[in-house]
Amino acid sequence: MSRYLMPLLAGLILASPLALADEPKRGGEITIIYRDDFDSMDPAIGYSFQSWTPIKAVFDGLVDYKPGTTEIEPDLAESYEISPDGKTYTFKLRQGVKFHNGRELKAADIKYSIERTCNPKTQSPGASYYTGIIGCQDIIDGKATEASGITTPDDYTVVFQLTEPNATMLHLFALNFAFAVPKEVAEEYGEDFTHHGVGTGAYKMVEYTPGQRVVLERNPHTDKDGRPYIDKITLQFGVEPVTGVLRIEKGEADTLGEIFPPAKYLEVSQNPAVKGRFLTVGQLNTNYMSMNFNIKPFDDLRVRRAVNMAVNKQRLVQVLNNRGTVTGQILPPAMAGFNPKFQGYPYDPEKAKGLLKEAGLGDGFTTELYFQNVDPWPRMAQVIQQDLAAIGIKVELRGLEMASLFGTAGKPDGAPMALTEWYADFPDPSNFYTAILGCGAAVEGGFNWSFYCNEDIDARAKAADALADPARAQERIDDWSKIMIDIIEQDAAWVPLFNSNRFSLRSAKLKGDETIFTDIISQPFNFEAAWVE
Repeated sequence: MSRYLMPLLAGLILASPLALADEPKRGGEITIIYRDDFDSMDPAIGYSFQSWTPIKAVFDGLVDYKPGTTEIEPDLAESYEISPDGKTYTFKLRQGVKFHNGRELKAADIKYSIERTCNPKTQSPGASYYTGIIGCQDIIDGKATEASGITTPDDYTVVFQLTEPNATMLHLFALNFAFAVPKEVAEEYGEDFTHHGVGTGAYKMVEYTPGQRVVLERNPHTDKDGRPYIDKITLQFGVEPVTGVLRIEKGEADTLGEIFPPAKYLEVSQNPAVKGRFLTVGQLNTNYMSMNFNIKPFDDLRVRRAVNMAVNKQRLVQVLNNRGTVTGQILPPAMAGFNPKFQGYPYDPEKAKGLLKEAGLGDGFTTELYFQNVDPWPRMAQVIQQDLAAIGIKVELRGLEMASLFGTAGKPDGAPMALTEWYADFPDPSNFYTAILGCGAAVEGGFNWSFYCNEDIDARAKAADALADPARAQERIDDWSKIMIDIIEQDAAWVPLFNSNRFSLRSAKLKGDETIFTDIISQPFNFEAAWVE
């Protein structure tokens, strides 16, 4: 499967090379700065740009990506086989792998961990990814506590039976939602497992002080071709990104775990003192505004189309120092299935007013827009507020810290409109549907903040992913391209805004091959492969 997925990222490059030293060195420590605490460090729940990297450091899955690539390789598994019909996946586990608490990993832990993700009590935003495994939908529906399609013939073998072939299945096993957790620890702490996480990863969590810091130390029992190198990583919360940049410039911290603050972009990008350490990184990303179908008047297609036509995306990008490219569709340009001919809705305030009038809202209405209260989101919200005011929509702004935003917008009646962005979990167009627009994700705790569910679209999506034969790869991509256009053209499920690049500043001592700092699979900084000089 990965053979035809690898070319999907041809458009992603590093615009600025990182100054490299010759050979990695073991030892040392680094500090990474964040404004807010994580949404969760529980691999079944954490789903933000900020939390994914540390989750991947503490926990492992059956398979993983080779650093800086989209190539799948075994991880907790030593090998795997896929049946000729594409419906049975058999994994042989590496023996002797231990959780951080000292207990050996067994096949039952893999089974439990994925069933835990499917369990509605966990409220995992990734549960919909695994509904193709026989029995997982029954767990989601409360009809079963175990998935009949996950079996463990012995302690080191786990077998998955699928309802139909799935071209993305290996990528789904590489997601954090499928990472192994020890049942006894997860059940001991319940919802507080986020602060007491135990995995098999390269780093073990030795401290989690909510709102202050997380401390990770190198797992002495892990050696992946010499990795990891760094002994200790401190993730520090409560620092504004602008202040964080100043600390990195002074050598008091090593990188940001946040989006680089636009207010510092021009100054830092033109500073010769950090040349080679300020990176422009390509990424599979779309910024958008959700509209909740459960909250009136966004259940009306005319209203959603009017909002699409009222937003001046070009002005929005200009306010952000032109750090993005305006878009009218869901998929980013570097993703297979992107259609350069489809422009989406035009900026047309007068036509937007006409649509509101047709919907019986000629005098406008009042609503709320939710967003993360860290730059650049408040500025984006203010621009959109002004645009919607011009067609009679009064928008009250609601800036929240990250975890609160996720909690509010993830409720069926939570956020009428919300600003957010999507980074590809894996390099395939289906990833811009299943978790953020699919019917299975239109549940509390999910990331389908529009609570959009078109059953016809859902059936077409499942049919596209069932085309697992590499010989039909282009047919599958064409199907996804049409699906993504219909979601916007026919249903106006989102307001797509722009595709952005990511920018990152590193300290002088933070080293590693430049591919470690790319963002092609939502891992903007690979803890395992970085090192300090």
